[in-house]
Amino acid sequence: MSELVIPDLTIETPLAEISKAGITKKNLPALEDGLGLLTVRDLVNHFPRRYEDRTRFVQFPDQPMDEPVCLRGEVTDANTKFAGRRRFFEATIEPPGGDILGNRIVLRWFNMPFMSKAILVGHDLVVYGRPKMSGPRLVMDHPDYEILDRGSPLSEAHMDRIVPVYGLASGINQKTLRGLMYRALESLTDEDFPQILPPGTTANDLTRAAAVRETHFPKSFETLEAARLYLALEEFTLLQFELLKRRRASESSGGVVHCGPGYLLEDFLKALPFQPTDAQTRTIGEIRADLNSNRPMIRMLQGDVGAGKTLVAAGAILLAVEAGFDAALMAPTQILAEQHYRTFKEWFDPLDITVNLKTGAKKTAASADDLPLFSAAGSGGKEGTLTVGTHALIHGTVEQFPNGLGLVVIDEQHKFGVDQRAKLIALGNKPDVLVMTATPIPRTLTLAFYGDLDVSILDELPKGRQAIITGIRDNSKIKEATKFVREHLENGRQAYIVYPLIEESEKVKSAAATKEFDSWVKRFDSFECGLLHGKMSADEKEMVMADFRDGKTDVLVSTTVIEVGVDVPNANMMIIFNAERFGLAQIHQLRGRIGRGEHKSFCILMCDPEKSDARLRMKILEETRDGFLIAEEDLRQRGPGEVLGTQQSGLPDLKFVEYLGDSRLVEQSRQIAEQMLDAR
Repeated sequence: MSELVIPDLTIETPLAEISKAGITKKNLPALEDGLGLLTVRDLVNHFPRRYEDRTRFVQFPDQPMDEPVCLRGEVTDANTKFAGRRRFFEATIEPPGGDILGNRIVLRWFNMPFMSKAILVGHDLVVYGRPKMSGPRLVMDHPDYEILDRGSPLSEAHMDRIVPVYGLASGINQKTLRGLMYRALESLTDEDFPQILPPGTTANDLTRAAAVRETHFPKSFETLEAARLYLALEEFTLLQFELLKRRRASESSGGVVHCGPGYLLEDFLKALPFQPTDAQTRTIGEIRADLNSNRPMIRMLQGDVGAGKTLVAAGAILLAVEAGFDAALMAPTQILAEQHYRTFKEWFDPLDITVNLKTGAKKTAASADDLPLFSAAGSGGKEGTLTVGTHALIHGTVEQFPNGLGLVVIDEQHKFGVDQRAKLIALGNKPDVLVMTATPIPRTLTLAFYGDLDVSILDELPKGRQAIITGIRDNSKIKEATKFVREHLENGRQAYIVYPLIEESEKVKSAAATKEFDSWVKRFDSFECGLLHGKMSADEKEMVMADFRDGKTDVLVSTTVIEVGVDVPNANMMIIFNAERFGLAQIHQLRGRIGRGEHKSFCILMCDPEKSDARLRMKILEETRDGFLIAEEDLRQRGPGEVLGTQQSGLPDLKFVEYLGDSRLVEQSRQIAEQMLDAR
């Protein structure tokens, strides 16, 4: 038997029992506690985070590089040095056998004195890092490194191949973990990797066992991509299987018709001072068909900032209350809940529909007549009522909906956890559910993560929405930006000044709202300035927003608390400081607070001049207002977490998916999942 093979190893073997693979008491805690790897199954599911092509190495550079490079070199010098009280270790490497051009690189580790014992002159190293200039020398600070040992029986796992690089924890190094993985895969049989996908569903001849092995130790980048596609299809299929199972369970439980004849909706639409867009009309029709069906509605309404989702929600609510049921609209913040309350009260009072408010606030800044706390009083007629609120809604009882909760509308749904949504839905008897998001979601993500929902998209903006001109400027251009804003303030407009932080931080180099507020008061000494941030009480925030809405405040200095739902049509200016700290989709959300009135609007993105890559990253914001294009670019740059809030989705993270390139796999996986469910 090969010395690499561990006898009697199975996929369920605890790692603590396989000392023959080189696991010591020193690195077992790193595997179990640091990486969460308890069994061989956990180990082989710990996939590489990147790969190094050690069949050939990059030629030693002679100048700084924008991207990290992988080099092989021999240590020709190693010393511990001091700069004042700061101690650091340096190792100089050169290409094996020397370099005719004399190129060399200095590796540096700061405040890590043990490195002087780890790396010695004569060691053969593979290093991965970004070369930069430090004085006249080319250096790499804290690079990934590995000491090569060709005499080891595991040398084929570490050299002359495409080598996997894994995420680590303190107490285990890359070579040890890679060697453990290599031995484990050599010892397991194909039966340890049972097939999940039905036979004949993939275009290649890979099995699951082959795909897993190839993902850890690929023969080529072509075979690695084939394995990735196989495992991505598997992940998508398992996800779609779960979503379809949820959907079928919901449908099998049956639903209730929550749709009135539509007279209230007709009166409401006739009274509007504008014509709804074709997208709004189409979407209201889709929702009406759902409400009129015994099949429970679970629909997501996607719409870019300002596309008119609230109007569509109003149509759904009117149909439900006309049928005699109560409706609930849950918003993520008190500011947004109170804004929705005011909007629906203005719309529904002429129709004699009662609108209630329930938030966590003990009292409100407005008068009791203008902004009542929750009251269970109905309309007195056959219609139901609407209750607008925050998450405080879920702490109520069934009795707060005396006519029976027939429709649940959840605004900015990604701000709520799965349990919160479920608790509100549980207060009704099979209510229809409409979730809304102003975050445009790329097609692949919609297909992948919302396969249990019907999706309506508002893909056009109402007429009369003004253009938002966006420009990127250096943080230092405050004087010019101030002058530009002042000109608009003098013409009666209002402005937002947005910062990423509430207070200054020693850890984060960024301006803060509270620190800069006094400076803006001085710059705009003839105008009223307000300050808004998340640490203020609900009463304080409402008072500040009420003053801004009513025009008593001209300039609002704020954090991203304004991101969701603040609607002030007279505000046409926004300056966002340290814009490089925000995602593209978040900036798009923020600038959606302006451009809501008849005035041309301007958004100025102030960036750190040292972050030249930030300008390139945000260029798309200057070029388009299409939220779906911006969301795709944000996805490409930052991944799906920002777009979806996947930590609250109740669904697994996907390891092998390339979200912008694998839409075909999503559609294929849905077909496979349907076949698997039908076969059960």
